[in-house]
Amino acid sequence: MQTLSSRDLTRLSGVHPDLVRVIKRAASISPIAFMVIEGLRTPERQLELFNAKATTTMNSRHITGHAVDIAPMVGSEVRWDWPLYYELAKVVKEAAKLENVAIEWGGDWVKFKDGPHWQLPFKIYPAKAA
Repeated sequence: MQTLSSRDLTRLSGVHPDLVRVIKRAASISPIAFMVIEGLRTPERQLELFNAKATTTMNSRHITGHAVDIAPMVGSEVRWDWPLYYELAKVVKEAAKLENVAIEWGGDWVKFKDGPHWQLPFKIYPAKAA
């Protein structure tokens, strides 16, 4: 169980309230500490990540506030070890279930696995970037 920091909460600014609820619930039930890396993203930031091959799309749910990236922490360090993401995924999926919010995890994707990435599904939350 953890409390989100003021930095985490700032990074959730502009993110869809349903997704914010899931992340807050996950923090409240998680035995794994995590931090919010990024929520709402500008098209310019998306292009920067696209050019760096850190993403494969310019149609990111981050641009509309329908996605968030979170990362597990060990001590004060962000970790990128996949086993930690699988454990954290169980917690976030449980939080989504408790909040009755449909959610998709980038770690479940086949082509481009993205462990930190969580998003609201297009079919239920069809918002497009302006």
